[in-house]
Amino acid sequence: MKYTQEHEWLDLDGDIVTVGITEHASTQLGDIVFIELPEVGDIVKKGDEIVVIESVKAASDITAPLDGEIVEVNQSIVETPGKVNEDPESAWFFKIKVEDPTELDEHMDEDAYQEFIE
Repeated sequence: MKYTQEHEWLDLDGDIVTVGITEHASTQLGDIVFIELPEVGDIVKKGDEIVVIESVKAASDITAPLDGEIVEVNQSIVETPGKVNEDPESAWFFKIKVEDPTELDEHMDEDAYQEFIE
C-alpha cells in the first residue's frame, strides 16, 4: 500500500491500482454527501482532476495519482457516499491500469504517510 500527499491510498495488484482516500482525508472532509467518478475507459495523466467529492464541510477533488486508463469505478459510493466515511480504507473510488507500475515508488509507504499527517 502506498499513499499520496493528497491523502489517497493506492493498492497495486499487477498493473491495476485501486485508489481511495485515507481515513485522515475522510475525517477532514466530514460527512460526504456527493461523489462524481471518472468514466471507465478514460485515459488520465498524473495530476488530472478526476473525482469530485462534496461534503458538509467542503468540496474537494481527487487527482490521478498515476498515468493510465480507468478500468473500473465503484458505483456503490456514488449511490451511498457515506460508505466512504464508514470505512475509507475499503470504500475504493476507482481502479486504474497503469502504464508504469514503478511510478508507485514516488509515493509514501505507511510509515512515511503517518509521519506526514502528524
